[in-house]
Amino acid sequence: MFRLKNLLIGKPLHNSLLVHEKLTKIKALAVYSSDALSSVAYATEEILWVLAPLGAFALSFSLPIAGIILLLLASLIMSYRKTISAYPSGGGAYIVAKDNLGQIPGLVAGSSLVLDYILTVAVSIAAGVAAITSAFPSLLPHTVALCLFFVLVLMIVNLRGIKEAATIFTLPTYIFIFSLLALIAIGIYKHALGLPIPSAPINPVLGSAPQSYITLWILAKAFSSGCTALTGVEAISNGVPNFKEPRSRNAAKTLIAMGIIIVFLFGGATFLAQILHVTPNTNETVISQIARLLTGKGWFYYLLQASTAAILILAANTSYNDFPLVFSLIAKDGFVPRQYAARGDKLVFSNGIVTLSILSAVLLVVFHGDTHNLIPLYAIGVFLSFTLSQIGMVVHWFKSREMGWRTNIMVNGFGATLSALVLVILGTTKFIHGAWIVIVLIPLIVMTLLKIHRHYVDIAKRLRVDDDHTFEHPEHIKVIVPVATFTRVVANTIEYALSISNDVTAVHIVLDDEKAERLKARWDKFYPDNMLLMICSPYRSMLGPLLSYLDEVEKSTSHHELIMVLIPEFITHKWWQYFLHNQSGFVLKSVLFFNKSFVIASVPYHLSEPRKKENTTVAK
Repeated sequence: MFRLKNLLIGKPLHNSLLVHEKLTKIKALAVYSSDALSSVAYATEEILWVLAPLGAFALSFSLPIAGIILLLLASLIMSYRKTISAYPSGGGAYIVAKDNLGQIPGLVAGSSLVLDYILTVAVSIAAGVAAITSAFPSLLPHTVALCLFFVLVLMIVNLRGIKEAATIFTLPTYIFIFSLLALIAIGIYKHALGLPIPSAPINPVLGSAPQSYITLWILAKAFSSGCTALTGVEAISNGVPNFKEPRSRNAAKTLIAMGIIIVFLFGGATFLAQILHVTPNTNETVISQIARLLTGKGWFYYLLQASTAAILILAANTSYNDFPLVFSLIAKDGFVPRQYAARGDKLVFSNGIVTLSILSAVLLVVFHGDTHNLIPLYAIGVFLSFTLSQIGMVVHWFKSREMGWRTNIMVNGFGATLSALVLVILGTTKFIHGAWIVIVLIPLIVMTLLKIHRHYVDIAKRLRVDDDHTFEHPEHIKVIVPVATFTRVVANTIEYALSISNDVTAVHIVLDDEKAERLKARWDKFYPDNMLLMICSPYRSMLGPLLSYLDEVEKSTSHHELIMVLIPEFITHKWWQYFLHNQSGFVLKSVLFFNKSFVIASVPYHLSEPRKKENTTVAK
């Protein structure tokens, strides 16, 4: 088992190596920008899905809508630069909202981020698989299986450590950036020189509605769909602690670089889609259609498709870096199980990585790995966290009154206003398409987190030792040993029991009279002075009569006495063989653990490896 773990994940890292797991700007851009960069691959397509059914004239609005989205992007980039400088410890929207707006807004922001990261993994992998099936349609029936395979790969890679994951994912990210930039350059070059470009085939999706049908509501829907291009913008502010020093400055520079790249990629892809009259297709992505029209199905087309699939799948890696970190901060505050605050063997938050993988896999199975089914759930949580983070920063600057606080309030206030406006548009336009699920889920998650926190607070009060507390030592220990047969395992347990108490009772539940008689005979030979209690079980139940006996013992025991139940168990040489035995002991321990105030312990007896028989030859 440990060999397999070391093979997949690698050997544990010493705590002192944590500083060496920090990321350079080059690697951090690949790790934390992959989500935002990958959105370029489907954001244009989501805009076109809304506009195409209304006809060619409606498609002309795609570029202005993309321009407004990029203006919003610039606002968010400036806002999050301020967040990075003010909160170099990371945590993003959760920490900002909690510190400046209070516990409940902080939990709302944290819940929004958690949902966003789960959906990011599901959407990114579904979109990446869609790019693969666009190039290889024969793989369409295996969409869900491919999605689950990539979830497993990402989980294993991230469990190997931040730095190792970054090294693996850097090259595909930069191949995507440069190949898509090259495609955009080819398209603009051919368009500027008037070179012949094949026309996109007529698509049944393209409608012919009158221009009067193109209302502000339709444009708002298209805008809200395209806002998926902004998902992942907050990732860098959440992951500041994972940057090399000076971490705030490096994170801010990486954030600006990401914004500039998105402007060129998203703006360029939308421009090419408009001039080539490309419309969305269920069997082929918009990026695939643009590349096929401009370059044909040569090596460059397959390179672009492969890199697009890679960046879409790797976009999920942003969540694998941020979800565990945010969850660890929430865990430190006592709102989720504290195990999420602990680092694993490779100095990453392993529990968060595994949890994210399981939840994302469930989503992919439920929604059949279809991007369009998942997108409506996607951006609500993102913009809710954007809004709370920016409002929190306005409050932060107002309280601190640092140099330039008025300018900072204007920047973050503008970002908060735009984010809130987009949030309202998203909630309105996508409500019936699935956004209601997220709107309902966030309050439920917050209520759950509060309940967990109340539990932790209550337990802490109950377990606290006051300065004037006095401890009571048990005056007597009564040991009870359930036995089925007389073996070395039982004898080992009895010997241990006799070493800690002179009041030892072995209890045998009689299911077979002959077996009970043989046990009694053996017992009297080795332990004639120690009581063996035989309890008949006419209905062949082992657990019921034993629990009834323990109830009677508990009633007759004084407050100053301690009852201890010792369960004999033997440990096999091979780990898998253990599960073929000891089921009765496991059931008994489980029942007693949750129902009795006894000391319950297993006394293990390790079986050594059986000796191999020597081969002998017989001379004839």
